[in-house]
Amino acid sequence: MGKELTNKILITLAFIFAYRILAYVPVPGVNIDVIKEFFDSNSSNALGFFNMFSGKAAERLSIISLGIMPYITASIVMELLAATFPNLGKMKKERDGMVKYMQIIRYATIGITIVQAIGVSIGLQSMTGRTGESAIMLDTGTFVAVATVSMLAGTMLLMWIGEQITQRGIGNGISLIIFAGIVSGIPSAIGGTINLVNTGELNFLVVIGILAVILITVGTIIYVEMGERRIPISYSRKVMMQNQDKRIMNYVPIKVNLSGVIPPIFASAILMFPSTIMQASTNKYILAINDFLNPNGYMFNILTFIFVIFFSYFYASIVFNAKDISENLKKQGGFIPGVRPGASTANFLNEVASRLTFTGAIYLGLISTLPWVLVKMMGVPFYFGGTAVLIVVQVALDTMRKIEAQMYMNKYQTLSAVGL
Repeated sequence: MGKELTNKILITLAFIFAYRILAYVPVPGVNIDVIKEFFDSNSSNALGFFNMFSGKAAERLSIISLGIMPYITASIVMELLAATFPNLGKMKKERDGMVKYMQIIRYATIGITIVQAIGVSIGLQSMTGRTGESAIMLDTGTFVAVATVSMLAGTMLLMWIGEQITQRGIGNGISLIIFAGIVSGIPSAIGGTINLVNTGELNFLVVIGILAVILITVGTIIYVEMGERRIPISYSRKVMMQNQDKRIMNYVPIKVNLSGVIPPIFASAILMFPSTIMQASTNKYILAINDFLNPNGYMFNILTFIFVIFFSYFYASIVFNAKDISENLKKQGGFIPGVRPGASTANFLNEVASRLTFTGAIYLGLISTLPWVLVKMMGVPFYFGGTAVLIVVQVALDTMRKIEAQMYMNKYQTLSAVGL
């Protein structure tokens, strides 16, 4: 392992450690015991799901208790706008325009964070513990101002940490933050499951069934994520002679799951956003809607399946540009056997990508919801879904690929340095 790769890994670990430290810094003026008691009693609904994604920062009402979801929500909105308005889409493709595009996302994140922080702050005013003690130890106006500023600063720090990991570390920073948040809850989840077995609330055979579901889910994810369709490419003799000392790729790889981990994250962000806002309300109709969107209920998982399918197609259309691939092949003198260069090649690639996207979308939808259905049938008293497993496995695979690519790059640089 080269020095550069080691430094990148250490930088990544340092920023993840900083993220975990921030999860233990509470918002000033809150009674943490009352907050934790509240989240313990709501572990199987939208709040429990949100708490899992925040790395248990929500139950401590940490300054990063809103997590990275405001940034993801802002990114979703900008992606939809970029796909709708050509000028914004063009800005995203240009180097200078991309800087402005990211700046707009940051400003949108600030707006979403302020709205969510105010909603959470107001909602906490009526929260009391079992003994009647209030969750808030400051007057309403002061607490709302302090909590909003604290959560905004925490979310901005989290966004900065994610960008620093992406630029200076290994892997996608935002995905790794979500990964670290989910993984941090595994020890307590294991401990809670053991307690349920010891108290007789959970049968040992059910635990074995849950482990079987997890292992099958992980195996399926790894199998599909490694799968790709390789479209053969041929080059003219002239091109081969000109590049005989260089390696020319003789196929175009198209992954079965083109959109990666983004659709489940986007779907979760959209479904959790209204739950966070509605939780602050005491209106019985709004609370009924909030219960309707409970992650441990059927409607939440049906909507998850639908949103995952939609975002799979939407994001695949963004990351896979058949026209650009076709034009690059034509410039390099390459062609797909039996397919004319140019528009015919682009149409062929789009057709193949569309079929694979359908398969990948169904796979993502089933992985995000089917484990919950199986566990629900076992009568498990806590929430367990495939979205968390999917994110953890996909981020781990992506990070491993990037580490491997960096190792190969270092090896080639060493060989070229010694003249080989």
